[in-house]
Amino acid sequence: MTATNRITTPLTADLLRGAQDLERTAHGLLPHRLPAWARAQCADPQLATAESKPSGVRLAFRTEATTIELDVFRTKMDIRGLPPRPDGCFDLVIDDRLVAQARTSGGDVHLADPATGAVETRSGPACTLCFTDLPPGAKNVEIWLPHNERVELAALRTDAPVSPSPGSGKRVWLHHGSSISQGSNAESVTGIWPMVAARLAGTELINLGLGGSALLDPFTARTLRDTPADVISLKLGINLTNADLMRLRAFGPAVHGFLDTIREGHPSTPILLVSPLFCPIQEDTPGPVAFDVDALRDGELRFVATGDPAERAAGKLTLKVIREELARIVRERADPRLSYLDGLELYGEADFDELPLPDRLHPDGAAHLRIGERFAKLAFGPGGPLAVRG
Repeated sequence: MTATNRITTPLTADLLRGAQDLERTAHGLLPHRLPAWARAQCADPQLATAESKPSGVRLAFRTEATTIELDVFRTKMDIRGLPPRPDGCFDLVIDDRLVAQARTSGGDVHLADPATGAVETRSGPACTLCFTDLPPGAKNVEIWLPHNERVELAALRTDAPVSPSPGSGKRVWLHHGSSISQGSNAESVTGIWPMVAARLAGTELINLGLGGSALLDPFTARTLRDTPADVISLKLGINLTNADLMRLRAFGPAVHGFLDTIREGHPSTPILLVSPLFCPIQEDTPGPVAFDVDALRDGELRFVATGDPAERAAGKLTLKVIREELARIVRERADPRLSYLDGLELYGEADFDELPLPDRLHPDGAAHLRIGERFAKLAFGPGGPLAVRG
């Protein structure tokens, strides 16, 4: 692509899908997965980091271009003493087929010291992602943004005009969950389990997987309530044990309230409540979860649960307790459009033996694929709670 045939297309809301809000910054356009009013109700840095990582957000347009350039400014988090995390990956999908990938560089890299909490920032330039030798002719193009880095979109250039993609006509699947739903440890966004399931089920995903932040927050429930969707799934529990945020007495009513709020905007929409996957460190041991300091000394990232199993008697939450409580809540609500899926059916003890959690908390790429395939079958397959009904 030469300067003479380069077309710069303004980055506007009609070219983006999967975001709740767009913010103009000094570097460009920053997608948010929570609206501004929701972000204003919580100053938690963990939430701010998670919701600004654009898992499930994509540029979507129709074009005859064979070359596409995208200028972006990324913000990446690394941990001192550990190998750098993989650079963010942009996945280029043409007519529902993954055809190319490009990784980020430069930008701001925040280097956190787990011992002191200090953060050092190393700044670099924006980067240009190039996709060349694309198939000729008119095509629907999606550029999926990374699930693991904040990115600000600065410029889009092509060698042919661009127009917003028409509606896909697919059913919209709205999903909320933890960092596992956001995609932690997957290699790229099209490999995270909700994306795998969405592709197999032929649905359009809106991903509200929020790392460390699936905490039954009322503003999240209201965001789900106000987001149009044909089907909804909620994967709840792991973050509440991780953070040791809530006791059993509060957990049940909070789940009821979360569901009640969503039902205000989706009175008849199928909702699937999904309990946690198998995670040995928290099956019987309450949180909070912390870095495994011995592993850090060896240059490895692992997590450990620091609670005492005896504290369950005082109402502290474990994954086994949460699964029992979620199943009970679904039974007692007797809502014909509310269903329960045991997370152990997606990833259980036998799966852990075969595909262990590398950091003891998050699945790897192979496990994401398995979870996504199973979810597509169990939730969207024939007779599944989110299947198309005649």
